[in-house]
Formats: sequence, C-alpha cells, structure tokens
Amino acid sequence: MTEIQFHAEKRYQVAISIAKALLEKGLLTQEEYAVIDTNLLEKFQPALGTLLSEMR
Repeated sequence: MTEIQFHAEKRYQVAISIAKALLEKGLLTQEEYAVIDTNLLEKFQPALGTLLSEMR
C-alpha cells in the first residue's frame, strides 16, 4: 500500500465512522447512509474500505 493509498483509506475510515455514528443516533436514514458510503467510496477509492463496504 502506497502512502497515498494509506491516506485515502484513513480519510475514508474516519468519514464513514462519523456517518455510522449519525446513523446509530438516528440522525441519518439507512438510505442516506448508503448514499454517503457510495459517495465516499467514489471520492477516496479505498482498497480496504471497498472490501469492508461490501460486507455491511
């Protein structure tokens, strides 16, 4: 994993954890969370995040 890939992965994981916290608090719907996840995957293109996203 290159440094650029590592930073993209880290940024994705931070952003998706915030979205997940909002979902758990009821501040986002499941549909909104799915849209956010899709947008974050497109923006950051994380190697591991893509694998983990498919498992959710």
